[in-house]
Amino acid sequence: MCIAVSAFVALTLTPMMASRFLRGEKETKHSRFYEFTERGFNWMLRQYERGLDVVLSHQFATLCVFLATLALTGYLFVAIPKGFFPLQDTGLITGISEAGQDVSFAEMMRRQQALGDIIAKDPAIATYAMALGTGGSTATLNNGRFFITLKSKSERNVSAGEVIARLRPQLDKVEGARLFMQTAQDINIGGRRARTQFQYTLQDANLEELNAWAPKVLEKLKSLPMLRDVSTDQQISGTALTLTIDRDQGSRYGLTPQLIDDTLYDAFGQRQVAQYFTQQNSYHVVMEILPELQGDVESLDKIYIHSPTTGQQVPLATFAKWTTTKTEPLSISHQGQFPAVTISFNLAQGASLGTAGDAIQQTAREIGMPASLIATFQGNAQAFQDSLRTVPMLILAALFVVYLILGILYESYIHPLTILSTLPSAGAGALATLMLFGFDFSLVAMIGVILLIGIVKKNGIMMVDFAIVAEREEHLSARQAVRKAALLRFRPIMMTTAAALLGGVPLMLGAGMGAEIRQPLGYAMVGGLLVSQALTLFTTPVVYIYLDRLSEWLDALTSGKRAAQKPTPYQAAAE
Repeated sequence: MCIAVSAFVALTLTPMMASRFLRGEKETKHSRFYEFTERGFNWMLRQYERGLDVVLSHQFATLCVFLATLALTGYLFVAIPKGFFPLQDTGLITGISEAGQDVSFAEMMRRQQALGDIIAKDPAIATYAMALGTGGSTATLNNGRFFITLKSKSERNVSAGEVIARLRPQLDKVEGARLFMQTAQDINIGGRRARTQFQYTLQDANLEELNAWAPKVLEKLKSLPMLRDVSTDQQISGTALTLTIDRDQGSRYGLTPQLIDDTLYDAFGQRQVAQYFTQQNSYHVVMEILPELQGDVESLDKIYIHSPTTGQQVPLATFAKWTTTKTEPLSISHQGQFPAVTISFNLAQGASLGTAGDAIQQTAREIGMPASLIATFQGNAQAFQDSLRTVPMLILAALFVVYLILGILYESYIHPLTILSTLPSAGAGALATLMLFGFDFSLVAMIGVILLIGIVKKNGIMMVDFAIVAEREEHLSARQAVRKAALLRFRPIMMTTAAALLGGVPLMLGAGMGAEIRQPLGYAMVGGLLVSQALTLFTTPVVYIYLDRLSEWLDALTSGKRAAQKPTPYQAAAE
């Protein structure tokens, strides 16, 4: 729809406005500012003309520069760290706390508060809220949730990632608890919530094999220097108490399993037995044994149950035995139909998702996991792996479509290559700028490169289109035609490039909330346009001359073959 509206405006409204507003050069009176800028532009044009003449006198050296730029673009594309979406500073940090799997609710609450006290002391944090127990992204009682709001960027001199890095060593001092934090993002792929930013899932139909290998993989990943806050959702070390009732012995005292169960719940289950109301509030009466006895197994020796038949208090140990184990799972996660363990991680400062993904896969191969154990990335990491395989094909497909359209436009297989020759310098400039300022080649940066294809290709079209017309209608040589085209189209090329360049500067320099996701687009556009403008104005004319010679050679070769295949008059008479 946008293209259709643009075409309609260009074919109707634009000619009408040109007829109304454009004036002849003799009828137009210019201001001093226009005359000043025009003198500056004319000076630039003279300098470009001198440089162009030098380049056209050293065509082979210029061609070598173009080929070197093409090789450099390929090298930079392979060497640049790959990423998915840039991590944003949205002003919100989410965290999941974790304690021992046998922790009590009261002890978990104490440790959660200790973590909160450390968070509250950080000068970059405005407010925080926390919750305990199951719900949201936590499924067991030994987990808690934090929601941390940062001050505005004008009130703090650190990013959200730096706040997390600063808090990490302080939070590690809390005994028996850990807090895994991540910066909330505007764009998340997948609905799975985890302790940290990226997820790596192990899946196996054999639960015992999965439980045996998941801790080994976890320990190996913790040793990788590009990973931080490596954690797992595996919860298989809970403490369980098994109570075995001798029903025959209990029946002698008239004790039923229900009565025994009710008594134990009265002691440990925090049963609400009454509620009192006043004029301003209400109060719940909760029955339980002393809190200091609730975490001790020996407290069961002190439990007595009232016998309904004898009226005596019967010790629980008279008709019951109990044992404790520490290998009971608190929860078993699934992916699809099979048990799964998700290992989540953050990236170290300056590390890329592509490098981390390669290191994780290499580690998985080194430890020799069984074939039945399936390891896959999930969420953003999985989407990144998928996009990494398709990005080269996407760029090649875009170039192929451009080549087909230009080939139809110029009725030539050769001249579209002249226009596409403007792209390597833009790619090299974009990739080099991203690497220079510490950015990954992310999906946003790739969008910037695709935009560059359209912008830079337009410069080549303006130059080549005019040169072809000059060759055909004015019967100029290739060198004369492309030199004339380069000089006459210098103004519109500079104008459109400057407009695109200035449009990318706010994206590059923007520092507002969440600006990190837009900055790679700006850096890719600005860097690519600067390098492309510096090179293509000189290399494109030379490439045009060489490809024009190639086109003439192919035409001569084709004409020679046709002449050789044409029958002589004697052969025609014989036939």
